Amino acid sequence: MASFPLFASSPLSPTGKPTTMAHSSALRLAVAAALLSAAQAFSFAPMTVSRRAALLTRPAVARLGGNRHACIGRAGAVTRGCAPRLGLRMQQQQMEEPMEQLMEEALGGEDAAVFAFSEQKLKSWAQFTGVFVTVFAALFVLWLNPSTGFGDEFAQAFINLGGGDSTVAMVAMLTFFGVAHSGLAGLRRTGEEAINSLLGTEGVGERVWRVFFGVVSLPLAFSTVVFFINHRYDGAQLWDVKLVPGVHEFCWVMSFISFWFLYPSTFNLLEVAAVDKPKVHMWETGIMRVTRHPQLVGQIIWCIPHTLYVGNSFMIWTSLALCAHHSFGAWHGDRRLQDRYGEAFEAVKSRTSVVPFAAIADGRQQLPEKWWTEYLRGPYALITAGTVGAYFAHPLLQGGATLLHW
Repeated sequence: MASFPLFASSPLSPTGKPTTMAHSSALRLAVAAALLSAAQAFSFAPMTVSRRAALLTRPAVARLGGNRHACIGRAGAVTRGCAPRLGLRMQQQQMEEPMEQLMEEALGGEDAAVFAFSEQKLKSWAQFTGVFVTVFAALFVLWLNPSTGFGDEFAQAFINLGGGDSTVAMVAMLTFFGVAHSGLAGLRRTGEEAINSLLGTEGVGERVWRVFFGVVSLPLAFSTVVFFINHRYDGAQLWDVKLVPGVHEFCWVMSFISFWFLYPSTFNLLEVAAVDKPKVHMWETGIMRVTRHPQLVGQIIWCIPHTLYVGNSFMIWTSLALCAHHSFGAWHGDRRLQDRYGEAFEAVKSRTSVVPFAAIADGRQQLPEKWWTEYLRGPYALITAGTVGAYFAHPLLQGGATLLHW
Protein backbone atom coordinates (compact mmCIF):
# COMPACT_ATOMS: atom_id res chain seq x y z
CA MET A 1 0.00 0.00 0.00
CA ALA A 2 1.13 3.50 -0.68
CA SER A 3 0.85 6.58 1.44
CA PHE A 4 -0.06 9.86 -0.30
CA PRO A 5 1.04 12.51 -0.15
CA LEU A 6 3.90 12.36 2.28
CA PHE A 7 4.58 16.00 3.04
CA ALA A 8 2.42 17.76 0.52
CA SER A 9 0.50 20.33 2.48
CA SER A 10 0.98 20.78 6.18
CA PRO A 11 -1.07 23.79 7.24
CA LEU A 12 0.52 27.19 7.16
CA SER A 13 -0.58 30.53 8.56
CA PRO A 14 -2.47 32.93 6.23
CA THR A 15 0.83 34.64 5.43
CA GLY A 16 2.28 31.34 4.23
CA LYS A 17 4.60 31.04 7.24
CA PRO A 18 4.25 28.65 10.18
CA THR A 19 3.13 30.27 13.40
CA THR A 20 5.75 30.80 16.11
CA MET A 21 3.66 29.07 18.76
CA ALA A 22 3.30 25.97 16.65
CA HIS A 23 7.02 25.89 16.05
CA SER A 24 8.09 26.31 19.66
CA SER A 25 5.76 23.78 21.25
CA ALA A 26 5.45 21.14 18.56
CA LEU A 27 9.11 21.28 17.58
CA ARG A 28 10.29 20.75 21.16
CA LEU A 29 8.08 17.68 21.46
CA ALA A 30 9.21 16.33 18.11
CA VAL A 31 12.92 16.83 18.81
CA ALA A 32 12.56 15.23 22.25
CA ALA A 33 10.84 12.21 20.70
CA ALA A 34 13.54 11.93 18.03
CA LEU A 35 16.37 12.07 20.57
CA LEU A 36 14.70 9.51 22.82
CA SER A 37 14.07 7.20 19.88
CA ALA A 38 17.64 7.57 18.65
CA ALA A 39 19.10 6.86 22.08
CA GLN A 40 17.07 3.68 22.41
CA ALA A 41 17.74 2.56 18.86
CA PHE A 42 21.47 3.10 18.94
CA SER A 43 22.21 1.92 22.48
CA PHE A 44 19.56 -0.62 23.38
CA ALA A 45 18.35 -1.99 20.06
CA PRO A 46 16.15 -5.04 20.71
CA MET A 47 17.12 -8.38 19.27
CA THR A 48 15.59 -9.40 16.00
CA VAL A 49 13.48 -12.54 15.91
CA SER A 50 16.25 -14.37 14.07
CA ARG A 51 18.84 -13.46 16.71
CA ARG A 52 16.55 -14.56 19.52
CA ALA A 53 15.90 -17.83 17.73
CA ALA A 54 19.64 -18.36 17.31
CA LEU A 55 20.16 -17.92 21.03
CA LEU A 56 17.43 -20.39 21.81
CA THR A 57 18.89 -23.07 19.55
CA ARG A 58 22.52 -22.51 20.57
CA PRO A 59 23.92 -25.24 22.89
CA ALA A 60 23.61 -24.44 26.57
CA VAL A 61 27.37 -24.77 27.12
CA ALA A 62 28.05 -22.03 24.60
CA ARG A 63 25.71 -19.72 26.46
CA LEU A 64 27.31 -20.56 29.79
CA GLY A 65 30.89 -19.78 28.97
CA GLY A 66 32.07 -20.82 25.52
CA ASN A 67 34.72 -23.46 26.36
CA ARG A 68 33.12 -26.23 28.37
CA HIS A 69 36.48 -27.86 29.21
CA ALA A 70 37.71 -24.68 30.87
CA CYS A 71 35.26 -25.13 33.73
CA ILE A 72 34.31 -28.83 33.72
CA GLY A 73 36.73 -31.48 34.91
CA ARG A 74 37.32 -34.95 33.46
CA ALA A 75 34.74 -36.52 35.74
CA GLY A 76 32.20 -33.87 34.77
CA ALA A 77 32.50 -31.95 38.04
CA VAL A 78 32.52 -28.18 37.92
CA THR A 79 35.86 -26.80 39.08
CA ARG A 80 35.89 -24.66 42.18
CA GLY A 81 36.88 -21.41 40.41
CA CYS A 82 34.08 -21.66 37.88
CA ALA A 83 31.27 -22.88 40.12
CA PRO A 84 29.96 -19.46 41.20
CA ARG A 85 30.08 -18.12 37.66
CA LEU A 86 28.41 -21.18 36.13
CA GLY A 87 25.85 -21.31 38.91
CA LEU A 88 24.86 -17.71 38.36
CA ARG A 89 24.66 -18.10 34.59
CA MET A 90 22.66 -21.33 34.86
CA GLN A 91 20.22 -19.57 37.17
CA GLN A 92 19.92 -16.66 34.73
CA GLN A 93 19.42 -19.12 31.88
CA GLN A 94 16.61 -20.87 33.72
CA MET A 95 14.87 -17.56 34.28
CA GLU A 96 15.47 -15.95 30.88
CA GLU A 97 15.16 -18.84 28.43
CA PRO A 98 11.52 -19.73 29.21
CA MET A 99 10.64 -16.05 28.75
CA GLU A 100 12.31 -16.02 25.34
CA GLN A 101 10.51 -19.22 24.39
CA LEU A 102 7.18 -17.75 25.47
CA MET A 103 7.87 -14.64 23.39
CA GLU A 104 8.66 -16.73 20.32
CA GLU A 105 5.58 -18.92 20.76
CA ALA A 106 3.26 -15.95 21.35
CA LEU A 107 4.56 -13.91 18.39
CA GLY A 108 3.15 -15.37 15.21
CA GLY A 109 4.27 -12.45 13.04
CA GLU A 110 7.51 -10.51 12.81
CA ASP A 111 8.95 -7.89 15.14
CA ALA A 112 8.48 -4.55 13.38
CA ALA A 113 10.82 -1.56 13.02
CA VAL A 114 13.89 -3.40 14.33
CA PHE A 115 17.20 -1.82 13.33
CA ALA A 116 20.62 -2.59 14.78
CA PHE A 117 23.87 -1.08 13.54
CA SER A 118 25.71 -4.30 14.34
CA GLU A 119 23.74 -6.10 11.64
CA GLN A 120 24.30 -3.52 8.88
CA LYS A 121 26.80 -3.98 6.04
CA LEU A 122 28.60 -1.04 4.47
CA LYS A 123 28.45 -2.74 1.07
CA SER A 124 24.64 -2.98 1.23
CA TRP A 125 24.21 0.70 2.02
CA ALA A 126 26.71 1.66 -0.68
CA GLN A 127 24.58 -0.31 -3.13
CA PHE A 128 21.46 1.39 -1.80
CA THR A 129 23.05 4.80 -2.39
CA GLY A 130 23.92 3.79 -5.93
CA VAL A 131 20.39 2.60 -6.61
CA PHE A 132 18.91 5.76 -5.09
CA VAL A 133 21.06 8.08 -7.21
CA THR A 134 20.46 6.08 -10.38
CA VAL A 135 16.69 5.89 -9.91
CA PHE A 136 16.22 9.58 -9.23
CA ALA A 137 18.53 10.57 -12.06
CA ALA A 138 16.42 8.45 -14.39
CA LEU A 139 13.24 9.92 -12.91
CA PHE A 140 14.49 13.42 -13.64
CA VAL A 141 15.48 12.65 -17.23
CA LEU A 142 12.54 10.44 -18.20
CA TRP A 143 9.74 12.10 -16.22
CA LEU A 144 10.48 15.50 -14.66
CA ASN A 145 12.59 17.28 -17.25
CA PRO A 146 10.12 18.99 -19.64
CA SER A 147 12.46 18.60 -22.62
CA THR A 148 13.12 14.87 -22.19
CA GLY A 149 10.47 13.46 -19.84
CA PHE A 150 6.85 12.41 -20.15
CA GLY A 151 5.54 13.95 -16.91
CA ASP A 152 4.01 16.97 -18.66
CA GLU A 153 2.14 14.80 -21.12
CA PHE A 154 0.91 12.53 -18.34
CA ALA A 155 -0.51 15.43 -16.31
CA GLN A 156 -2.04 17.08 -19.37
CA ALA A 157 -3.72 13.82 -20.35
CA PHE A 158 -5.65 13.76 -17.07
CA ILE A 159 -6.51 17.44 -17.29
CA ASN A 160 -7.96 16.76 -20.74
CA LEU A 161 -9.77 13.72 -19.38
CA GLY A 162 -11.40 15.91 -16.75
CA GLY A 163 -12.40 18.53 -19.28
CA GLY A 164 -10.12 21.08 -17.60
CA ASP A 165 -11.54 20.39 -14.12
CA SER A 166 -8.60 19.84 -11.78
CA THR A 167 -10.76 18.00 -9.21
CA VAL A 168 -11.84 15.41 -11.78
CA ALA A 169 -8.24 15.14 -12.99
CA MET A 170 -6.98 14.61 -9.41
CA VAL A 171 -9.48 11.83 -8.66
CA ALA A 172 -8.76 10.16 -12.01
CA MET A 173 -5.01 10.36 -11.42
CA LEU A 174 -5.36 8.82 -7.96
CA THR A 175 -7.57 6.08 -9.36
CA PHE A 176 -5.02 5.29 -12.06
CA PHE A 177 -2.24 5.18 -9.48
CA GLY A 178 -4.31 2.96 -7.18
CA VAL A 179 -5.10 0.45 -9.93
CA ALA A 180 -1.45 0.25 -11.00
CA HIS A 181 -0.08 0.10 -7.45
CA SER A 182 -2.53 -2.42 -5.99
CA GLY A 183 -2.72 -4.37 -9.25
CA LEU A 184 1.02 -4.97 -9.34
CA ALA A 185 0.97 -5.87 -5.63
CA GLY A 186 -1.73 -8.45 -6.36
CA LEU A 187 0.30 -9.92 -9.23
CA ARG A 188 3.49 -9.97 -7.18
CA ARG A 189 3.60 -13.65 -6.25
CA THR A 190 2.65 -14.80 -9.74
CA GLY A 191 5.19 -12.46 -11.33
CA GLU A 192 8.02 -13.47 -9.02
CA GLU A 193 7.40 -17.18 -9.55
CA ALA A 194 7.14 -16.73 -13.32
CA ILE A 195 10.47 -14.89 -13.50
CA ASN A 196 12.21 -17.45 -11.29
CA SER A 197 10.78 -20.27 -13.40
CA LEU A 198 11.84 -18.60 -16.64
CA LEU A 199 15.39 -18.06 -15.40
CA GLY A 200 15.57 -21.41 -13.62
CA THR A 201 16.73 -19.84 -10.38
CA GLU A 202 15.45 -18.59 -7.03
CA GLY A 203 15.56 -15.11 -5.56
CA VAL A 204 15.98 -13.17 -8.80
CA GLY A 205 12.26 -12.85 -9.50
CA GLU A 206 11.66 -11.03 -6.21
CA ARG A 207 14.24 -8.37 -7.08
CA VAL A 208 13.16 -7.99 -10.70
CA TRP A 209 9.52 -7.59 -9.71
CA ARG A 210 10.40 -5.02 -7.06
CA VAL A 211 12.32 -2.97 -9.64
CA PHE A 212 9.40 -3.20 -12.09
CA PHE A 213 6.98 -2.22 -9.33
CA GLY A 214 9.09 0.81 -8.46
CA VAL A 215 9.55 1.89 -12.07
CA VAL A 216 5.78 2.01 -12.50
CA SER A 217 4.77 3.35 -9.08
CA LEU A 218 7.39 6.06 -8.45
CA PRO A 219 6.62 8.41 -11.38
CA LEU A 220 2.87 7.97 -10.87
CA ALA A 221 3.16 8.80 -7.17
CA PHE A 222 5.41 11.76 -7.90
CA SER A 223 2.91 13.14 -10.43
CA THR A 224 -0.05 12.84 -8.07
CA VAL A 225 1.84 14.58 -5.25
CA VAL A 226 2.99 17.45 -7.45
CA PHE A 227 -0.46 17.85 -9.04
CA PHE A 228 -2.02 17.94 -5.58
CA ILE A 229 0.37 20.63 -4.34
CA ASN A 230 -0.27 22.81 -7.37
CA HIS A 231 -4.07 22.51 -7.29
CA ARG A 232 -4.91 22.10 -3.60
CA TYR A 233 -6.69 25.46 -3.47
CA ASP A 234 -8.81 24.82 -6.58
CA GLY A 235 -12.51 24.10 -6.35
CA ALA A 236 -15.25 25.76 -4.35
CA GLN A 237 -14.30 27.21 -0.97
CA LEU A 238 -16.77 25.76 1.55
CA TRP A 239 -15.35 27.06 4.84
CA ASP A 240 -12.30 28.90 6.16
CA VAL A 241 -11.10 28.23 9.70
CA LYS A 242 -7.43 29.17 9.24
CA LEU A 243 -7.72 32.08 11.67
CA VAL A 244 -9.58 30.12 14.37
CA PRO A 245 -7.27 29.78 17.41
CA GLY A 246 -5.83 26.29 17.81
CA VAL A 247 -6.72 25.05 14.32
CA HIS A 248 -3.18 25.32 12.99
CA GLU A 249 -1.73 23.53 16.03
CA PHE A 250 -4.38 20.80 15.79
CA CYS A 251 -3.62 20.24 12.12
CA TRP A 252 0.14 20.16 12.72
CA VAL A 253 -0.09 17.60 15.53
CA MET A 254 -2.53 15.37 13.60
CA SER A 255 -0.31 15.46 10.52
CA PHE A 256 2.72 14.58 12.63
CA ILE A 257 0.94 11.63 14.25
CA SER A 258 -0.21 10.30 10.88
CA PHE A 259 3.35 9.47 9.83
CA TRP A 260 3.85 7.22 12.84
CA PHE A 261 1.25 5.00 11.18
CA LEU A 262 3.41 4.11 8.21
CA TYR A 263 3.34 0.41 7.39
CA PRO A 264 6.50 -1.20 8.86
CA SER A 265 7.63 -2.62 5.50
CA THR A 266 8.44 0.93 4.38
CA PHE A 267 11.23 0.94 6.98
CA ASN A 268 13.09 -1.86 5.18
CA LEU A 269 14.91 0.44 2.78
CA LEU A 270 17.30 -2.25 1.55
CA GLU A 271 14.35 -4.39 0.50
CA VAL A 272 12.52 -1.41 -1.00
CA ALA A 273 15.57 -0.82 -3.22
CA ALA A 274 15.91 -4.57 -3.95
CA VAL A 275 19.41 -4.63 -2.42
CA ASP A 276 18.15 -7.27 -0.01
CA LYS A 277 15.73 -9.88 -1.33
CA PRO A 278 12.23 -8.37 -0.97
CA LYS A 279 9.87 -10.37 1.23
CA VAL A 280 6.18 -10.27 2.07
CA HIS A 281 6.27 -9.58 5.81
CA MET A 282 3.62 -10.36 8.37
CA TRP A 283 4.26 -7.87 11.17
CA GLU A 284 2.74 -8.10 14.63
CA THR A 285 4.47 -5.67 17.00
CA GLY A 286 4.68 -1.91 17.36
CA ILE A 287 1.99 0.00 15.50
CA MET A 288 0.45 -3.31 14.37
CA ARG A 289 -0.79 -3.83 17.92
CA VAL A 290 -2.83 -0.63 17.55
CA THR A 291 -4.19 -1.42 14.09
CA ARG A 292 -3.49 -4.12 11.55
CA HIS A 293 -3.70 -1.50 8.78
CA PRO A 294 -1.71 1.53 9.97
CA GLN A 295 -1.38 2.91 6.44
CA LEU A 296 -5.17 3.26 6.17
CA VAL A 297 -5.49 4.79 9.63
CA GLY A 298 -2.57 7.15 9.01
CA GLN A 299 -4.10 8.33 5.75
CA ILE A 300 -7.41 9.08 7.46
CA ILE A 301 -5.59 10.95 10.24
CA TRP A 302 -3.75 12.97 7.57
CA CYS A 303 -6.87 13.74 5.54
CA ILE A 304 -8.97 15.04 8.45
CA PRO A 305 -6.79 18.05 9.37
CA HIS A 306 -5.89 18.89 5.78
CA THR A 307 -9.53 18.85 4.71
CA LEU A 308 -10.42 20.99 7.72
CA TYR A 309 -7.65 23.48 6.99
CA VAL A 310 -8.00 23.79 3.21
CA GLY A 311 -11.80 23.65 3.35
CA ASN A 312 -12.68 23.29 -0.33
CA SER A 313 -14.31 20.80 -2.67
CA PHE A 314 -10.99 19.79 -4.23
CA MET A 315 -9.64 18.66 -0.86
CA ILE A 316 -12.83 16.77 0.01
CA TRP A 317 -12.77 14.73 -3.21
CA THR A 318 -9.03 14.14 -2.91
CA SER A 319 -9.43 12.85 0.65
CA LEU A 320 -12.32 10.59 -0.34
CA ALA A 321 -10.26 9.11 -3.18
CA LEU A 322 -7.24 8.57 -0.93
CA CYS A 323 -9.29 6.88 1.80
CA ALA A 324 -11.13 4.72 -0.76
CA HIS A 325 -7.83 3.48 -2.19
CA HIS A 326 -6.41 2.70 1.24
CA SER A 327 -9.63 0.96 2.32
CA PHE A 328 -9.35 -1.30 -0.72
CA GLY A 329 -5.67 -1.77 0.10
CA ALA A 330 -6.56 -2.98 3.59
CA TRP A 331 -8.87 -5.68 2.22
CA HIS A 332 -6.39 -6.51 -0.52
CA GLY A 333 -3.49 -6.77 1.91
CA ASP A 334 -5.37 -9.15 4.20
CA ARG A 335 -6.27 -11.34 1.23
CA ARG A 336 -2.66 -11.57 0.05
CA LEU A 337 -1.37 -12.40 3.54
CA GLN A 338 -4.10 -15.02 3.89
CA ASP A 339 -3.06 -16.63 0.62
CA ARG A 340 0.59 -16.68 1.60
CA TYR A 341 0.51 -17.52 5.32
CA GLY A 342 -2.87 -19.24 5.82
CA GLU A 343 -3.55 -20.22 9.43
CA ALA A 344 -0.58 -18.21 10.71
CA PHE A 345 -2.20 -15.04 9.38
CA GLU A 346 -5.57 -16.05 10.84
CA ALA A 347 -3.88 -16.23 14.24
CA VAL A 348 -2.35 -12.78 13.81
CA LYS A 349 -5.66 -11.44 12.51
CA SER A 350 -7.48 -12.75 15.57
CA ARG A 351 -5.13 -10.77 17.84
CA THR A 352 -5.30 -7.51 15.88
CA SER A 353 -7.94 -5.14 14.54
CA VAL A 354 -8.50 -2.65 11.74
CA VAL A 355 -10.14 -0.12 14.06
CA PRO A 356 -7.38 1.41 16.21
CA PHE A 357 -7.13 0.01 19.77
CA ALA A 358 -10.19 -2.26 19.29
CA ALA A 359 -8.25 -5.50 19.83
CA ILE A 360 -6.56 -4.01 22.88
CA ALA A 361 -9.86 -2.82 24.32
CA ASP A 362 -11.61 -6.18 24.00
CA GLY A 363 -8.62 -8.16 25.30
CA ARG A 364 -7.61 -9.93 22.08
CA GLN A 365 -4.30 -8.01 22.02
CA GLN A 366 -2.31 -8.44 25.21
CA LEU A 367 0.31 -5.73 25.45
CA PRO A 368 3.68 -6.97 26.72
CA GLU A 369 5.56 -5.34 29.53
CA LYS A 370 7.40 -2.26 28.29
CA TRP A 371 5.43 -2.30 25.03
CA TRP A 372 6.42 1.33 24.48
CA THR A 373 10.03 0.31 23.76
CA GLU A 374 8.78 -1.03 20.41
CA TYR A 375 8.52 2.61 19.32
CA LEU A 376 11.92 3.67 20.65
CA ARG A 377 13.68 2.40 17.57
CA GLY A 378 15.72 3.90 14.77
CA PRO A 379 13.00 4.04 12.07
CA TYR A 380 10.69 6.08 14.31
CA ALA A 381 13.52 8.48 15.12
CA LEU A 382 14.03 8.92 11.38
CA ILE A 383 10.30 9.46 10.80
CA THR A 384 10.19 12.07 13.55
CA ALA A 385 13.16 13.98 12.18
CA GLY A 386 11.96 13.63 8.59
CA THR A 387 8.46 14.88 9.33
CA VAL A 388 9.75 17.94 11.18
CA GLY A 389 12.31 18.62 8.46
CA ALA A 390 9.73 18.31 5.70
CA TYR A 391 7.46 20.75 7.51
CA PHE A 392 10.15 23.42 7.39
CA ALA A 393 10.93 22.47 3.78
CA HIS A 394 7.37 23.17 2.61
CA PRO A 395 8.34 26.37 0.75
CA LEU A 396 10.92 24.37 -1.21
CA LEU A 397 8.44 21.59 -1.98
CA GLN A 398 5.78 24.03 -3.09
CA GLY A 399 8.27 26.03 -5.17
CA GLY A 400 9.59 22.90 -6.84
CA ALA A 401 6.09 21.70 -7.66
CA THR A 402 5.23 25.08 -9.18
CA LEU A 403 8.24 24.89 -11.52
CA LEU A 404 6.82 21.75 -13.11
CA HIS A 405 3.59 23.53 -14.19
CA TRP A 406 1.51 20.36 -13.77
